[in-house]
Amino acid sequence: MVQRVTTPMDERMVDVDGGQVCVETFGDPGSPTVLLVAGAGQSMVWWEVGFCARLAAAGRHVVRYDHRDTGRSTMSPVGRPAYSSTDLRTDPLAILDALEVDDAHLVGLSMGGGLVQEIGLRDPDRVRSLTLMSTSPVVDVGHALPPPTPELAATFTAAEPEPDHDDRAAMVDYRVAIERPYAGRGGLDEPRVRHLAELDVDRAGGLASGLTNHVQAADEPPPAVGLDAIAAPTLVVHGSDDPLFPVEHGRALAAAIPGARLVVLPGVGHQQPPPRHWHRVVDALVDHTR
Repeated sequence: MVQRVTTPMDERMVDVDGGQVCVETFGDPGSPTVLLVAGAGQSMVWWEVGFCARLAAAGRHVVRYDHRDTGRSTMSPVGRPAYSSTDLRTDPLAILDALEVDDAHLVGLSMGGGLVQEIGLRDPDRVRSLTLMSTSPVVDVGHALPPPTPELAATFTAAEPEPDHDDRAAMVDYRVAIERPYAGRGGLDEPRVRHLAELDVDRAGGLASGLTNHVQAADEPPPAVGLDAIAAPTLVVHGSDDPLFPVEHGRALAAAIPGARLVVLPGVGHQQPPPRHWHRVVDALVDHTR
């Protein structure tokens, strides 16, 4: 069943280096801030309102935002991102500055998990805790980690061309199709994902260029330290069926970061926690950010 929980939100545009990003907040600004950083090509809508509302109801000031090239944030031409991975990493810090928050609990998924690891290593004074979801170490952990599953890897070279951007239904179908191979053992929750895809397409006024541009943004060298340099309390949340970063990636993160705790979600793929796991993930986040 599609969750359409609503709660009062504050939306604003925040200036970042070279553009603006759209930010929404939930809950009391005086409560501890939890900043949600989405994956590549994802706008804020993939951090569902119901999930954010549960965290806010538990006494957290929850912040979600549209990455550059998604939602209502600044767009670049497809294939020509006007920013680097450094900009994507520093955007969360600009958001905290705009909200007058000195330090926050950072939650990052996939690419967002890489960004918040980098913040934890490069800007530790801005971090109260880290939560790393469906992501992989940003620095070498001393041993090889398994690649994407063959089934998912095959989709990287067999992707269909983008549909006509004037055809909303085709764009929604395309966005749903992108998510399908990343689903876990139970398969894609089609009504839920279709609803989110509709929100995503409508917010961007079309198919956002982040699907292409985030992976093409110029990269900065990884930090010249190990993950054992992360001092912030760290929670790792990983799906047992993640086809992009198999669960060994989550285990490697938890082993490399001092004191990190690992929560494995059975049957979950490469995705934000689905509603059936919200109670477990929210409880873990509330405890972690206490």
